[in-house]
Amino acid sequence: MRPATRAELAVLPVEAAPLLLGGLLETVVAGERVVVRLTEVEAYHGRGTGDRPDPGSHARMGPTARNATMWGEPGHLYVYLSHGIHSCVNVVCGPEGVAGGVLLRGAEVVEGADIAQRRRLERRGAVRAARDLARGPGRLGDAVGLRHPVHDGIDAVTGAERAGARARLLLPGTPVAGVATGPRVGVAGVAGTAAFPWRFWIEGDATVSPFRWGRGAAEAAARQADTPSVLD
Repeated sequence: MRPATRAELAVLPVEAAPLLLGGLLETVVAGERVVVRLTEVEAYHGRGTGDRPDPGSHARMGPTARNATMWGEPGHLYVYLSHGIHSCVNVVCGPEGVAGGVLLRGAEVVEGADIAQRRRLERRGAVRAARDLARGPGRLGDAVGLRHPVHDGIDAVTGAERAGARARLLLPGTPVAGVATGPRVGVAGVAGTAAFPWRFWIEGDATVSPFRWGRGAAEAAARQADTPSVLD
């Protein structure tokens, strides 16, 4: 493993996302250290990023107070609140001023499992199995201890302290094998279909979250299947 650099994260999120798999996110929050190995991620592009609009992105309409971190320097973490409960963690990717992020969807806790389990118990109740400690973006956020809004923007390249926490991102020296790709989980409409196969995961890993359709995504996928190809 080696520390991530801004230069290698200053690419489109869809290009950076698979490179994060097998990498480590280390956090120290209130003196407690947890390390997770990333097994599942999803790419999101902001307005004007890449070759087509991403209707599933928080930055699809442009800069706002909520998504400001996504438009900033690569290597910071965009920590947002989902459903008013879950603090979810993203790695900001792309050049500064070009919005994009990679959602950390699933991970294996490799150090600090007792800390991660206590945090999960405090916030969500019972943990059924070790694989579930950071399986899903809300659980991952709980496990690593990063919270919205105080840790939004924390720098995972320099490890600079923010609100009593530090974070460091380390990447594997060579890309992991067995990477699968497909539609993003729980994303509404066409953004949650095979038109955006921007979810990447390590095939067969137990900590990868199960797929589920977002609102209207299954219907959008069915319409796509019914549309004749220009080659037909």
